[in-house]
Amino acid sequence: MAPKPIEVAAALVFHEGRLLITQRPATGHLANLWEFPGGKREPGESFEECLKREIQEELAMVIETGELLSEVRHSYPEKTVHLQFFKCRWLAGGPKAIGCQAFEWITSNELDRFPFPAADAQLLAQLSNTPDWWA
Repeated sequence: MAPKPIEVAAALVFHEGRLLITQRPATGHLANLWEFPGGKREPGESFEECLKREIQEELAMVIETGELLSEVRHSYPEKTVHLQFFKCRWLAGGPKAIGCQAFEWITSNELDRFPFPAADAQLLAQLSNTPDWWA
């Protein structure tokens, strides 16, 4: 029997035509790759609650979660992840690199300049082809 996938919520925080991305820690799974901020869902927590908590902990930001834009299940050799990507609005605070190495606000033309985990490939294609999300 395969282990239960790790459930992860990720934020697509757009601000003034740019998207917030964060760099994973230098050690651990997928070290140094860039990703959309978020994290693992705790037992009894909704994906939206998880996202608000993780963004506060990792970036000292307050966000409002919006619509679910994409959902992906991806298997790495060592684990399977179930990701939900939500469009979010920045309300207050941060961003500060507390739980990540660095952060960047990027445009759609800069997406291919940053190495992302394989699980994000489908979403990256959607981001490149959906200019409405950036408005």
